[in-house]
Amino acid sequence: MRIALVGQPNCGKSTLFNQVAGYKAETGNFSGTTVTFTESKIRVAGEVEELVDLPGTYTLIGTNPAESETQRYLASNQVDVIINIIDATHLIQGLELTLELLELKRPMVVGLNMMDEAMRIGLSIDGFELGKKLGVKVLPLIASRGQGVKNLFLAALQAAHHDESDIKVSPYSVVGEERHKQAAELARLISRQGSRRISWRDNLDDFLLHPVWGYFALIAILFLFFQIVYGLGSVIEGPVLKFFDQTSLAIINNLSQTSFWSQMLVGVIQGLSGGFAIVLPYLVPFLLGLSIMEDAGYLPRVAFLMDNLMHRLGLHGKAIVPFILGYGCNVPAVMSTRILEEKQDRFLAAALSVLVPCAARLSVVFGLVAFYLGPMWALGIYVFNIFVIATTGRILTHILVDDSPGLILEIPVYRAPTIKAVLSKVWFRIREFIVEAWPLLIVGSVFLALLNYFNVSQFLNILVRPFTWVLGLPSETGVPLMFGILRKELSLVMLRQALGVVDFSSALPSLQMLTFTVFVVFYIPCLPTLATLKKELGGRNMLMIAGFTLVVALVASLIARGIGSILLS
Repeated sequence: MRIALVGQPNCGKSTLFNQVAGYKAETGNFSGTTVTFTESKIRVAGEVEELVDLPGTYTLIGTNPAESETQRYLASNQVDVIINIIDATHLIQGLELTLELLELKRPMVVGLNMMDEAMRIGLSIDGFELGKKLGVKVLPLIASRGQGVKNLFLAALQAAHHDESDIKVSPYSVVGEERHKQAAELARLISRQGSRRISWRDNLDDFLLHPVWGYFALIAILFLFFQIVYGLGSVIEGPVLKFFDQTSLAIINNLSQTSFWSQMLVGVIQGLSGGFAIVLPYLVPFLLGLSIMEDAGYLPRVAFLMDNLMHRLGLHGKAIVPFILGYGCNVPAVMSTRILEEKQDRFLAAALSVLVPCAARLSVVFGLVAFYLGPMWALGIYVFNIFVIATTGRILTHILVDDSPGLILEIPVYRAPTIKAVLSKVWFRIREFIVEAWPLLIVGSVFLALLNYFNVSQFLNILVRPFTWVLGLPSETGVPLMFGILRKELSLVMLRQALGVVDFSSALPSLQMLTFTVFVVFYIPCLPTLATLKKELGGRNMLMIAGFTLVVALVASLIARGIGSILLS
């Protein structure tokens, strides 16, 4: 049996999915498209069922590719029962989708999520009465705490086992252009608005979303965030690097320094040390902090603030959501552009989102700039990155003659992140590095050791020399930059190996560290992102974006070099 989770964005649908699937899920594509869904096997009342989390959708009319595929999927015979999740604090909007779902004449149950928030704002909902009017079971739910989850899935199982002829088509399902009025009338009949108390959350938003103080708060929060990430990472990086360097030295002393096997072993150790000492010490606290801000509800508020700021600079408003996602990984950032209706909008949003420094680039920013120049320089790179994206967006909107449409964004309530959800989310993201990126780090380090052993690396460095020469970088940085296209972490780990030093400052002046880092932040996206760009936009657009990022990286690096030559002198 296949159970489909359907709901509007920010209704808590994916929170429910993660509660029952435990982040043990697979992502697949709808047939013939690149729009994805997430699925997992779950056990309900002793039976193993398939659960699919469909993309968040406001309507089944199909105004964008994700909504069209969701409608097609639900209309097919692949779904045995629908669990429709509604945000109880946005009842009318949620019921509009519910009324559309009823027209499919599929077994369905409704989960009224965020009931705790509804109570907080003084809203009481008669779920039993709503169920009678809709002809389906309506159950209360607090997905973030796991309350009501078992009853909801048991009800879904029961609904699926009913004969299709037993399913009512409620009089409310015969809806066309009157659907919004019908939903509003339904909400009026089954809910009652009590007195709402002004809480600390309301006062907090008055400050965090203020047109002036909100930006000061954002800078202060980011500064604190960077200080914590840098502080934890730098404490770990030094001792761990020292341990691995001593191990490498012991191998070289026991074996001939120029022997083939000693070079290979040292390559493996440097690949391992790159993960343990350079990437994970910064990546783990960064993803932990990002998950906390995401679950607490602050990231959508950042998007709101940045949208207002970017519009003043001419940036496409709808690029903000991929822009925020890009700080975790550019792949989902590019994938999220599929919710945009126009191809031009998707191209523009994708081109801008790949310029955002993802978590992989974080290791370069912190492992090189923050560690040797200080955390304020790392924060400066992120601020500079926003400036470059805004300027680039302004230029592109003029070239593409875009009208810069606004951003429609649902601001969720503040919530206290649960430890289980945050740790599960961090592990889900860290696992990608461990399974996919770390083996590449080790293989790449061994491969570079081979290149050095056979004196081949100098020829590859010649191929990249036009770029490194313009940027004032040593020729040895060529191979690390080439490997950085596979995974951005490789560029830093292999730089240490290519320069043959333990301490970067002994081979690279501060200005070169800054220039190298800024170039890595902007230049050609990693291989997985390029593959995603090809799937979403086609090979021609993928090559155009890759070339575009290379030009942006060169210009931005030269500007950063000029600024650095003044401030670092």
